[in-house]
Amino acid sequence: MRIDQWVPAFHRGDAIGDEAWELRTFLRSEGYESEIYCLSRDRGLEADSRLFSEFPAPRPEDVTLLHFALPSPLSGAMAALPSKKAVIYHNITPAEFFEGINPEFARVARRGREELAALAPQIDLSLADSEYNRRELEALGYRNTHVFPLFVDFGKYARPESALLRDLYRDDRTNILFVGRIAPNKRIENLVKTMFYYKKYISPLVRLIVVGKTNTFPGYFQAVSRMADEFYLKPEEVRFIGHVPDEEMFAFYRAADVFLSLSEHEGFGLPLVESMIFDLPVIALAAAAVPYTLGGAGVLLRDFRPDRTAELVDLVVRNPSLRERLVESGRRELQRLKEFPREAFLRERFAALRRPR
Repeated sequence: MRIDQWVPAFHRGDAIGDEAWELRTFLRSEGYESEIYCLSRDRGLEADSRLFSEFPAPRPEDVTLLHFALPSPLSGAMAALPSKKAVIYHNITPAEFFEGINPEFARVARRGREELAALAPQIDLSLADSEYNRRELEALGYRNTHVFPLFVDFGKYARPESALLRDLYRDDRTNILFVGRIAPNKRIENLVKTMFYYKKYISPLVRLIVVGKTNTFPGYFQAVSRMADEFYLKPEEVRFIGHVPDEEMFAFYRAADVFLSLSEHEGFGLPLVESMIFDLPVIALAAAAVPYTLGGAGVLLRDFRPDRTAELVDLVVRNPSLRERLVESGRRELQRLKEFPREAFLRERFAALRRPR
């Protein structure tokens, strides 16, 4: 029996790519034939994947699993397969976040959700990496829906951080960290507003650090940069770091005092988990998947106000007992995630698919 995975783009170090890799390793250990098929891939991954054009016709007893995060020709091809069909849904950011900022991204997002809805009647097993995503699938008419948490390679975070960079940022400033690309749904402008209030009314010894790609939405990045300038925030006070290697990203987690997310849409929110790994207290807007990912950890904001948000950041930073409670809540949530029975879950789901329809 074959259980193959389809991934539109297979990237090294990418959350979806890592999950596909981990899942294939498990499937092969269970005795299944299993390959990863993709439309494109990073150089160096040729031996670990096959191009979609090479995909051999499956048999009715086989399973084909699509990682869905964007529209692609794989969606239409999936519907025509004779095999049993499964989806792992990684979410698509709603188009309204991109309207007026990047029409092409808005078009792609709309198209992705149309393809996702069209696939619903064809899918035998529907997995989602958060409860939020599972509910989206259920609302679209998908059946046999389950939460299958995003694979997290905890061993990777045991590698050393850049000590030089960590120590450079461990000065007398309060470091507020956010990790994620500069995108409209992340509401970077609200981080800047919080920073402005904190500097003006609480303490000038503060720094906002944003780690993530700046070139996906250049117009939006320029707008939030101008906002920081108009608020008289200096470059050393608002640091747009860009995409960095793991050892540098780990250093920023180690140097930070609090992780602040004001994002209005996350399908999972891996940086929330990473913050808990590094014992970093989390404050986050309770939007989309964020409450499900944090579970009982962190502090959730029901709405955004820069004054209340800044005051809460300061309270978490200055109150040792509160900080320790937040760190402990993160550790408990991490343990719950680690204890999720991934292998038993997969065995049960795929065994069910082997039964006659």
